[in-house]
Amino acid sequence: MTGSTPDDLVTTFRSLARRQREAIGDADPNVVSGLVVELQGHVAAAAAALGSAADPEAVAGAIAARPTEAWDVPTLERLRQHALDAGAVLRRISQAAGTDEED
Repeated sequence: MTGSTPDDLVTTFRSLARRQREAIGDADPNVVSGLVVELQGHVAAAAAALGSAADPEAVAGAIAARPTEAWDVPTLERLRQHALDAGAVLRRISQAAGTDEED
């Protein structure tokens, strides 16, 4: 996600809830509860950087609402890193839940 735009980040954060549901699938949520907490931590950290609620949709909305000229590189980099880390956690959730497509 290096070099991702704010629009890319909006798409990433908006998709987190759906991707989490898909990653868990029909597995027992208790199997991945620690990973879900970790994922929520990345969303909360992104929210704190933006001053928004700690919800993926709220984070996406805050990113979308910020004017282009209001972005600074450190904030964008922090959001990019949390988006990347969230994606990595989703992959681990998928593996733990047995919904990953790799053999």
